[in-house]
Amino acid sequence: MLKVAVLGAGGISGCHVPSWKRIEEAELVAICDIMPDRLEKYKDSGARLYESCDEMLKNEKIDILDICLPTFLHAEFAIRAMEMGINVICEKPISLYKEDVDKVYAAAKENNVKFMIAHVVRFWPEYIFLRDAVVNKTYGKMLTGHTYRLGSTPKWSWENWMKRKECSGLVPFDLHIHDLDYLVYTFGAPVNVITHRAQHEDKDVINATYEFEDGSFITCDSWWVTSDYPFSFGYRFTFEQGVIELKDGKLMVYPVGKDAFEVKAEKDNEGEAVINLPATDAYYEEIRYFADCVLQNKDADIIKPEELKTVLELMESFEK
Repeated sequence: MLKVAVLGAGGISGCHVPSWKRIEEAELVAICDIMPDRLEKYKDSGARLYESCDEMLKNEKIDILDICLPTFLHAEFAIRAMEMGINVICEKPISLYKEDVDKVYAAAKENNVKFMIAHVVRFWPEYIFLRDAVVNKTYGKMLTGHTYRLGSTPKWSWENWMKRKECSGLVPFDLHIHDLDYLVYTFGAPVNVITHRAQHEDKDVINATYEFEDGSFITCDSWWVTSDYPFSFGYRFTFEQGVIELKDGKLMVYPVGKDAFEVKAEKDNEGEAVINLPATDAYYEEIRYFADCVLQNKDADIIKPEELKTVLELMESFEK
């Protein structure tokens, strides 16, 4: 039985905690957060609750630590746990700095433990469908693509860390990184990137076009705005023989010469969706995958350090 602890009880923990509780080979033994009010929702979870990470690590025998902390703390706490012989799954991104990628993976190797960054889009059914179409050339070569991930500026974060560039990296690292990681995973590294960015008070709006060696290109939009704009995400990709579009939670395929059809992904309605994200199997699937890697003593190589470094290198384009 894997003994699991979750570090950080903010919004995203509401996706991780229910997923761990669904895994028969895992026992959620502890949850830690420095804010007691955030632990209140887990008082009936069966896990022991801590306000100190030091105390939790001292008192608990842990096989896996699931890190759901603010971005700027990811690498530090991941390395610390792995130096104690604990396997680590950590929320995205790995860090704001590409140099930390080698440091984190070196710690995993030196301490013979497993490590994975939880880039959940790679496990999202609608995005798996798209990647399969690209890899298998179901509708021929991909020609162009457009992704978007939009929402209002977060007002709920601990000590306002989300709105502090040095802590969250703002929109590039909080929102856009989801789509960029998926593009690198699916299409490889682009040969050129063109970026635009507009910032004003609490607004951060970015646009990026990634150009690939075969002549295809993908444009991405991500933003935080001060108005109460509902969180939304989706994509539209054109192929030689059709179009695939995810819009308003509906996945449609428009093949050339054939009738359009909807692809219905299975949804997971167990557990409560948080921060306006749809309830989905993706969080369970990524956590299930990592648990299996630990149980089977194999590397979590669905996410490779080289890809993480490529993503962080491309992030530098937004600072030019």
